[in-house]
Amino acid sequence: MKIVMVSEHASPLATLGGTDAGGQNVYVARLADRLAGRGHEVTVYTRRDDDDLPDRVPLPSGAVVEHVRAGPARAVPKDELLEHMPCFGAQLARRWEQEPPEVAHAHFWMSGLATMLATSHLTVPVVQTYHALGTVKRRHQGAADTSPPGRPDIERRIGMSCARVLATCSDEVRELTAMGIPSYHCSVVPCGVDTDQFSPRGRIALTPGRRARYRLLTIGRLVARKGVDLALRALARIPDAELVVAGGPPADCVLEDPEAARLLGLARHLGVAERLVLLGCVPHEDMPALIRSSDLVLCTPVYEPFGIVPLEAMACGVPVIATDVGGHRDTVAHGETGLLIEPGRPDLLAAAVRDLLGAPERLARFGSAGRTRVLDRFTWGRVADGVESVYDRVAAPATVPSGGAR
Repeated sequence: MKIVMVSEHASPLATLGGTDAGGQNVYVARLADRLAGRGHEVTVYTRRDDDDLPDRVPLPSGAVVEHVRAGPARAVPKDELLEHMPCFGAQLARRWEQEPPEVAHAHFWMSGLATMLATSHLTVPVVQTYHALGTVKRRHQGAADTSPPGRPDIERRIGMSCARVLATCSDEVRELTAMGIPSYHCSVVPCGVDTDQFSPRGRIALTPGRRARYRLLTIGRLVARKGVDLALRALARIPDAELVVAGGPPADCVLEDPEAARLLGLARHLGVAERLVLLGCVPHEDMPALIRSSDLVLCTPVYEPFGIVPLEAMACGVPVIATDVGGHRDTVAHGETGLLIEPGRPDLLAAAVRDLLGAPERLARFGSAGRTRVLDRFTWGRVADGVESVYDRVAAPATVPSGGAR
């Protein structure tokens, strides 16, 4: 099958950990590789943000990344890219007019807009994955939401017009239904994790003598919504633990980051600064060892569209304590692979951490069950199976809709 993916701001080639580089980049990269490995012709289109980038970058899997000129050839915050989407869509249309793909998979709402513009005169089915919804962001961020004001309406129109919405979790389907997009127009296929790279191989200490303290780990972009401050407030109630934070700029300049500076100031105020370790950006290949060096992985965002970190931790056999939001409800089996706690409650988080650290047998049981759950449900092979099924469905639609979200 000739497949195109559109990911306007999240390039599969990007370095992870920056403000606009995270789970979506991983998803697009891994899915493209997996589908190409199955013999599909896969091209990923992303916006050129550097003049020195080549037009085409072949990947070892056989997939290809193409850089599209739309707006300035420099990094632009994703919330400022909307005005360049008509140009992006026109560029895609020119590429596809002579050799249209069999299916176009748009990632993020602006990619969806560009893809719908590009296919307006072509008979190309469009599959839409939002990765995050404007209605959720606005609800939680309020006046701090920097999304363009028309985002929810555009997301709704894309969802009603595309051939299929591919949601990543059941919570997203509920949100889409509230937006007016019927559940029978949606399929659920989760994100995945590389279970060869992320696997249990014993514990690895980063610093001599660290076993004098328990290690709690958070991973993700340094943005307020990721809720690292909740973990810090809980740390003040767990005197025998340290909190390691991986994400943000490189280590040598991480303290120049506004969110890192805010967290360090909070840590000083709480009296836990000596137990806070800001690692900055950690190379993806080093992440499994870092996870395995921890006793617990904390995922404490205010909201989370999906969240790959719990899967990475579970794949490494490390239990997770996560806020009871979004995709966490599908990935973390409460009381089996970890615990789900109410967001914004450092007292509950601290109590959950203390309870698990004080029960090593339960901790080990959660870790083992997490690995099993990931192997059963969240491998990239499983994800590719689900996505292929959606592609087949829209490329050769049934005469009678089967209905229901999968």
